[in-house]
Amino acid sequence: MDEFSRGNVPSSELQIYTWMDATLKELTSLVKEVYPEARKKGTHFNFAIVFMDLKRPGYRVKEIGSTMSGRKGTDDSMTLQSQKFQIGDYLDIAITPPNRAPPSGRMRPY
Repeated sequence: MDEFSRGNVPSSELQIYTWMDATLKELTSLVKEVYPEARKKGTHFNFAIVFMDLKRPGYRVKEIGSTMSGRKGTDDSMTLQSQKFQIGDYLDIAITPPNRAPPSGRMRPY
């Protein structure tokens, strides 16, 4: 979270221009186009919205869903709009290779 609060973004940032009706599965496909290692079957993608907290200074994180390469899942058709994503928010995607289990609970170190 410190990176966001200083007006910066993580060093592994990928800028994606998309629509509010984009699904998590569509966003997964966009990431796989530019990040070949994420194409492996079984790669896990955990999505969260990072947004400015209007009640106190700083950013907050709202985990919204997950997808997996090569498998259909219940969150595949979830849209950014359905999760209250707003222009100016960040989308944080934690990518876990297939040979490692996705972390349980909070997936991010902030």
